[in-house]
Amino acid sequence: METIIPNLQLLLNGLDIEEPQDYCDFSLEEQNEIAVSKGQAPSAPADFIPKLKHSVCYVVMAVIFNDKNEILMIQEAKSTCSGQWYLPAGRVEPNESLTDAFKREVLEETGLHAEPCSLLMVESAAGSWYRFVLAGNITGGSLKTPLQADSESLQAKWIANPSELTLRAADIISIVEHALSFKVQLANGPSHPPLLPTARSYSKLNLRLIICARRKTNNQVHVLVSEKTGAHLPICEIHPGRSLHATLKKFMTEMFGADLPSHRPHGVLALGHCSRPEPENGDGLSLTLLVSVRMPLEEVALIDKYSWLKVTEEVAANLLSRMGKFRTVPLNVVRTSESNA
Repeated sequence: METIIPNLQLLLNGLDIEEPQDYCDFSLEEQNEIAVSKGQAPSAPADFIPKLKHSVCYVVMAVIFNDKNEILMIQEAKSTCSGQWYLPAGRVEPNESLTDAFKREVLEETGLHAEPCSLLMVESAAGSWYRFVLAGNITGGSLKTPLQADSESLQAKWIANPSELTLRAADIISIVEHALSFKVQLANGPSHPPLLPTARSYSKLNLRLIICARRKTNNQVHVLVSEKTGAHLPICEIHPGRSLHATLKKFMTEMFGADLPSHRPHGVLALGHCSRPEPENGDGLSLTLLVSVRMPLEEVALIDKYSWLKVTEEVAANLLSRMGKFRTVPLNVVRTSESNA
């Protein structure tokens, strides 16, 4: 139990934590066993390994404003959407970090050098397609003109109002609106700290939960702890064929039973991903999600091997403050496909 509080402090600062890979409370094998017990066929192999260009797809998207609040956009060169406009975006290559992919895509599509400064949003379609929306700053280069058109893009421009353009897809409108709102919040009020992926290798797709509840008698904040394989924050393997919402619900049911307490997922606190995994490992990741239980913990039933741990006043204040708007990175489940990179 002595590692829980230090780990919470790291995660609240946007840093991933080092834990044994066998810290998994709800593996694909266990999820398959439950499906079989209900007369259903398993929908994912128990030994699923996430591999870029094979079984998972990670996409990076760049949201970059200039001092006039104009956003950097590119005109597509692909035959399927030639001439239409979009944000700089593209798939992460094997052995490439998310931040390196961000820099490569911005340079290839806009002619500009950029550095990412924070994760703005994580989007997921099923459990094997992820888009990481990153804010960034320009550090050099020159804006691509129509004379420099190539297979990556026809040109790049600073745009005041993206909705006035013929867009490749309208999904970026809500992303731009969120980014602008976050920029205002960052300047005028509390927001989540800059969050970039922590370089840590994962052989699986992991979802770590920080589940908070208050004791009715004294209002003290507690977090849920698993004691299945050493005390740790609850972790499950993300099902590659289901939405993250479905994975979260099934994992919560595993911990609390079928009568789930009223709860709210707030957003991502930390992201772990390694660009150069060990040969035997996959291109996995770890998402840490903050969840609050709305009922007093005395009224919440728990399955065996889970318990509540009271946190320090400092950690409690930090956890409660992160439950407000713009205080975590949104995690959105979307309907899309790998072609919408």
